[in-house]
Amino acid sequence: MKNLVSLDGKRVVVTGAGQGIGRAVAELCVELGARVAAVDLNADAVNEFAENRKDSVLLFAGDVADPDLAPKVIAQMIDTWGGIDGLVNNAGITRPAMIHKMTIEQWRQVLDVHLTGSFLFLQGVGSHLLERAKGGEKAPGSIINVSSDAGRRGSIGQVNYATAKAGMMGMTMAAAREWGKYEIRTNTVCFGVVETPMTEVVRGDKFRESVLAQIPMGRWAQPEEASTTICFLLSDASSYIIGQHISVNGGYHIST
Repeated sequence: MKNLVSLDGKRVVVTGAGQGIGRAVAELCVELGARVAAVDLNADAVNEFAENRKDSVLLFAGDVADPDLAPKVIAQMIDTWGGIDGLVNNAGITRPAMIHKMTIEQWRQVLDVHLTGSFLFLQGVGSHLLERAKGGEKAPGSIINVSSDAGRRGSIGQVNYATAKAGMMGMTMAAAREWGKYEIRTNTVCFGVVETPMTEVVRGDKFRESVLAQIPMGRWAQPEEASTTICFLLSDASSYIIGQHISVNGGYHIST
């Protein structure tokens, strides 16, 4: 029987691939047969990831909000592998502060990485996929924007992060409407609390019990659980899913 979620032969960009969700996604992509461009600000992290995967991984260290980075990644993937089939906009940071205490620098840093960085990669990869579609290729690729339940329900002390994650969903819907007729699929995956370095404060003693009480499954998600949904959306098994915001959250946020 055909493996519907195989990524065999696909070429995928994963931003924020140095740790957490991004690392788990990059690892599973390779395991499922893809070649991966691993992008992260932390050069040591991406180097460590690629150490035993040199035939299937290209490394890029840099800030996703740098307008020069996405074109560099795309050009090298095309030159090395002949093209791109998927993008996972996962890079993210947090700069917590209550609204009345948040500095403009904290606001801009988070929006720059989450929104501007994701837009630059979506624009670049999407343009490449659009060119192929207009050349006659059917269903050239899939784009996944990584969001959060914070973008659906808000988050105390993180107005910058919640705003950015809500914006990711708007970006998904706009791209889906523009590119859907070319079968370029853009979707969002919204996570609750995944056990990664970024969520250490939420999972700490101060907030742990109150947050867990809101999750029907009663536990945090593991990065490996986060990666499977993303890889499904990269695969041909999701060929008719477009413009959706899929929650992977143990029931932390439930809506119609």
